[in-house]
Amino acid sequence: MLSNELKNEIQVAYRNFLNNKSLNPRYGQRLMIAAIANTLGNIDPLSDAYATNEAVCVVEAGTGTGKTVAYLIATIPIARALNKRIVIATATVALQEQIVFKDLPDLKEHSGLEFSFTLAKGRSRYLCLQKLDHLIASEDGQTIPLYEGLEQVPTKDDKKIFSDMLSQLSRGEWSGDKDSWTEPLEDETWSKVTTDHRQCSGRRCEFIRQCAFFKAREQLNQVDCVVANQDLVLADLALGGGAILPSPQDTIYIFDEAHHLPEKALSHFSSRTRIVSTLRWTTQIETQLPKLNENLIDVVGDSWDDKPLLKTIADVRQSLETIQPQLAPFIGQAEAQISFSRYRFAKGEANEPIEKIAASLSQKFQLVVSHLQKRVDLLELLLDEDQLPVSHDELESAYRTIGSWLSRAEASIPLWQSFSSTQYNAIFPIARWLNIIELEEGVEFELVSSPILASKTLDEKLWCESFAAVATSATITALGNFDRFKLRAGTPEGAHYSVVPSPFDCQNKAVFYVPEASVEANNVQDHTASIIDLLPKVIGNSDNALVLFSSRRQMDEVYVDIEEDFRTKILMQGSQNKQALIQLHKQNCDDGKQSIIFGLASFAEGLDLPGHYCRHVVIAKIPFAVPDDPVEAAMAEWIEEQGRNSFMEISVPDAAIKLVQACGRLLRTESDEGQITLLDRRIVTKRYGKALLASLPPYKQVIE
Repeated sequence: MLSNELKNEIQVAYRNFLNNKSLNPRYGQRLMIAAIANTLGNIDPLSDAYATNEAVCVVEAGTGTGKTVAYLIATIPIARALNKRIVIATATVALQEQIVFKDLPDLKEHSGLEFSFTLAKGRSRYLCLQKLDHLIASEDGQTIPLYEGLEQVPTKDDKKIFSDMLSQLSRGEWSGDKDSWTEPLEDETWSKVTTDHRQCSGRRCEFIRQCAFFKAREQLNQVDCVVANQDLVLADLALGGGAILPSPQDTIYIFDEAHHLPEKALSHFSSRTRIVSTLRWTTQIETQLPKLNENLIDVVGDSWDDKPLLKTIADVRQSLETIQPQLAPFIGQAEAQISFSRYRFAKGEANEPIEKIAASLSQKFQLVVSHLQKRVDLLELLLDEDQLPVSHDELESAYRTIGSWLSRAEASIPLWQSFSSTQYNAIFPIARWLNIIELEEGVEFELVSSPILASKTLDEKLWCESFAAVATSATITALGNFDRFKLRAGTPEGAHYSVVPSPFDCQNKAVFYVPEASVEANNVQDHTASIIDLLPKVIGNSDNALVLFSSRRQMDEVYVDIEEDFRTKILMQGSQNKQALIQLHKQNCDDGKQSIIFGLASFAEGLDLPGHYCRHVVIAKIPFAVPDDPVEAAMAEWIEEQGRNSFMEISVPDAAIKLVQACGRLLRTESDEGQITLLDRRIVTKRYGKALLASLPPYKQVIE
């Protein structure tokens, strides 16, 4: 049981925080603290309760609950008592920065709790000093090209930026963290001076003591609380856990914005490869390998024989050229599916010729990996040596190049393994599809494989491996239960699930309105015409509003055809970057001008427009998922195979969550008020409409 000492420490910390901030306690926040504290406080650290998922707490807490304060106050004292570390994983950079730069310092100052914290980022967010030095020191800027034709040749603008970077580093004005660089950085520019784990020589690098990444890594081992993003946590778990972040067995994970976790996990567990791009890569190895051998012959001698590797690369090329004609017929078949640029293999099953070639490619890429790994191992030994007839810089350059090849080869294996045996798995189905990409020089084929559910892998690598975990979000339940989240995230029945109320007075502060003149959105032309007619009427001449569309095409059509006076008030997503658009909207509102944002799905979540910045949210239609998503289509196929209704089990719950998220753009503080208007009559005419209405927060509903 949660000890009295820990209960008291949590209660005192919460009371101190409220008193020092002159805040009133929030009922939902108190319930959330209790739910998390009771889950974590009842773990016996000497038992294996955590290995059976009894230490997972899932909490849905509406906007305004104060989730961050709740989970920190509940977790920090218990983690310290159990000698465990905390890893907070967010889905967005904005929330990550808010927690690090605002919430944690604020809590530390006002709660009386003593703890340390830091921000964790992936290696690609940090400068590689070795690369920077090499680029600046090289007279002509030439380095050995990396895979996919990316020659690391700095442009004139790049050279100016790299020179400024070196100057600021030497003066101690910049740490080497990309996010703290004061000017915008193009990805292509930054890629020339960052690295990945396969190109980094680690302790063998001459710049290891000044390395921004390794300095940051050292901090991770010295703090109580690490703030990361969900992608970094998933990457660490994929490496077995503890490679980047603290060991899962010694960690209490907190997943904020947890509704994103299943989708992000799927992206980590999927694999893909492009045929033409890989052919170019094989050509590059064939071209560059003899040059590397020539440069290093004095130190590698006979131990570096190119012939076996080049023979295997030639075999890979032959197989890739053989599979192209097997994929070409799917260009025509894709036209029969919803998307002209994608062909989904029904039940994930490819034909026998593709399977045979894929099996061969899987074996050949494993041979490539074996050959390249031997070279990497040899270069690591050489980097530890002194007094060699080649420079350390030449060895580093070769190490980076071969490391990049090795990384590419390793990443190819899972895709070809997946396509080598595609028999339908009714328990854990795999979605497989072909993306057809039109290039100036012809057609590129991209093969993709992805599990339709991340639940099995998350269960094995996260919930069963971590000491404890908390998952929280404003939108976890769908249609009043946790079934959707359990299915997709793999959280077990034995976990602790709870919903805590938002402090917002939804009944008296917000109206959910469906006008009688609204049209069913599946009648596309009539629906668009009705939006053009209704928008000026429902928004009027005073409300600052957010109008959310599910398709860019419809948004563009409405913008073009709506009455001119109304159009002059519209700021449309895509006309400028999101941050600039929101700033302009707020400036217009502050100046007393009516301002209306037209946005797509990305504006339906995470957008914060409190008070007079948004008095009206208009939702064009019920946000059902796009029907051509291959993973969702494979999921529906799997459900239907079992004799169940995929629309009611998948489409409607997904739409319910997205609808709640869109509605959540209205009330951002306890003093906010306004109206939500849905311009889709299906919520009234269709059987599922009642379920969607019942899943909304308790707004006052006006259904004409």
